[in-house]
Amino acid sequence: MIIWLASYPKSGNTLLRSILSTYFYSQDGVLQFENLNKISQFPQTHHFLPLGIDIENDKEVFKNFINAQNLINEEKGKLKFFKTHSSLCKMHDCNFTDLENTLAAIYIVRDPRNVVTSFANHYSLNIDEATETILDESRFMEKTFKNCKVFLGSWSSNYNSWKNLQKPKKYLLIKYEDLITKKKSVILKIFKFFDTLGFKLEIDMIKLNKAIKTTDFDNMKTKEEKETFQEALIDDKTGKRKIFFNLGPKNDWRRYLDKKNKEKIETNFYNEMKELGYL
Repeated sequence: MIIWLASYPKSGNTLLRSILSTYFYSQDGVLQFENLNKISQFPQTHHFLPLGIDIENDKEVFKNFINAQNLINEEKGKLKFFKTHSSLCKMHDCNFTDLENTLAAIYIVRDPRNVVTSFANHYSLNIDEATETILDESRFMEKTFKNCKVFLGSWSSNYNSWKNLQKPKKYLLIKYEDLITKKKSVILKIFKFFDTLGFKLEIDMIKLNKAIKTTDFDNMKTKEEKETFQEALIDDKTGKRKIFFNLGPKNDWRRYLDKKNKEKIETNFYNEMKELGYL
């Protein structure tokens, strides 16, 4: 069964994956970038090759999301984490997932005024372009050599879509801001959530403390300076890999976001931002 780590891009998914992969997949609780591969993204092109799906045909890929998940879940009784930026939606009359394949979802949300500045840096956009992107209700994430095309939606529609798992009690909301300032309590909250799903843990606090310490943003930023972080994008202009761990907690919209785009975001996302305590 799959536990989704779902989010709009640039909302803290990599940080949560780093902590969980370090805790569950390292021997000593010390961050190693390669362990993030143990919590990979869905959908990727390799998920569809065993099904004989033409990965260049986006419609056929969409229609086989659940078939690909059935294949992933053939190994019964094993818990699997997957990152996704997809909305929890229906495309071509086919759902993104179902309750036969999904044990639960942890949704990571971040103040969209900070998402937009991080988004602009990551995708080499100006703030106007990034703002229009996160407002776009019809936005897709385009296919890459590794990842399949998915329906993203706007920041708000993506966030709201995953609430559909609230009713069957398969949904946990995590705020990026809490993950930064109250990391241990948030991770323990996640582990308690796992208990409600029947996934019982004997928590190794020494290992957890090490995982929390080594996934501190400054530590990850320093590590990226010394090692290649494969998830960082290549800059089209320079041909060099861009810095992934750029500002992190220091990304404060009050310093980087102009009044026009601030007001546009707050107006369009007023209900969700109010609900989340961002306004």
